Amino acid sequence: MAFFRTDLGIDLGTASILVYAKGKGIVLNEPSVVAIDQTNGKFLAVGEEARKMLGRTPGNIVALRPMRDGVISDYQITERMLKYFFTKAIGKSLFKPRAVICVPSGVTEVEKRAVLEASIHAGARKTFLIEEPIAAAIGAGVDITEPNGNMIVDIGGGTTDVAVISLGGIVLSRSIKIAGDDCDEAVARYIRKKYNMMIGERSAEDLKVNIGAAFPRDKEVFMEVRGRNLLTGLPKTITISSSEMLEAMEEPLYQIVETIHSVLERTPPELAADIGDKGILMSGGGALLQGMDKLITSKTGIEVNISDNPIGSVAIGTGKALDWVDLMENDLINSDSIGTNNY
Repeated sequence: MAFFRTDLGIDLGTASILVYAKGKGIVLNEPSVVAIDQTNGKFLAVGEEARKMLGRTPGNIVALRPMRDGVISDYQITERMLKYFFTKAIGKSLFKPRAVICVPSGVTEVEKRAVLEASIHAGARKTFLIEEPIAAAIGAGVDITEPNGNMIVDIGGGTTDVAVISLGGIVLSRSIKIAGDDCDEAVARYIRKKYNMMIGERSAEDLKVNIGAAFPRDKEVFMEVRGRNLLTGLPKTITISSSEMLEAMEEPLYQIVETIHSVLERTPPELAADIGDKGILMSGGGALLQGMDKLITSKTGIEVNISDNPIGSVAIGTGKALDWVDLMENDLINSDSIGTNNY
């Protein structure tokens, strides 16, 4: 029966969900956004289609993100969203998939259990959890079983995970709820304060992606953004520069760098020497922010290497962990304690 079953690796992120199907690679990469009709509770759109509705819905329709800060904030919506993605990834099947889902390194037991239960109720036969830094390292091609120190910095939408890995496990780690979404909020806050103009979260994200910078650019770039003038209430258009974006995102980026610094300070000397030689590995959507690697290097003095596929590395690592599912049934936190119907 295992021949007919498709096992799934899932990067259940605050900003997006990536699904890795065993033997196929990443088959889904969609925003973790759901649009719901509040009058009857019906799903109107999921993923990219729902993301386009953010900030543009009438009163009876709400577009929301059921994941916040890397964990489930709306259990029922997350369960239904997972069920939708399971079906989309494997189609209609008599055989329920086994799933490996990654979670931030700092989640509580209650938050882990919420993910396990949501996955089981969404249709998984059995679910295992893997911590994001481990998955990111595996996905980036790091041999985590070696007795060498590797530092992983995974900057997602809701959380930033910083971990030192050696001999297949996390030696020490720190997870903070400051990441890409906080940069978007900082940009919107900066524009509201400086220009008396309110912009939506999609506009703030577009600014971050297109002209955002964590380190001064060689050449200044500009972008127009539209919003609502808070004084007149009328639509307004302004031009923002990359240096203004650097100023706007300074606070959340500083906190991320401080977290990396604090983990390095607590790293055992031998592992710190390994990290100094090999550098820091960075993954997640935040790794794509212009100059983020230069900022970390300037503050720590350690070279930063960006994963070949920063957005997909966690999902790829989670997918590769599917090869070890039979071993993980004994070693990883799994859903055995939650009643399941196994095929």
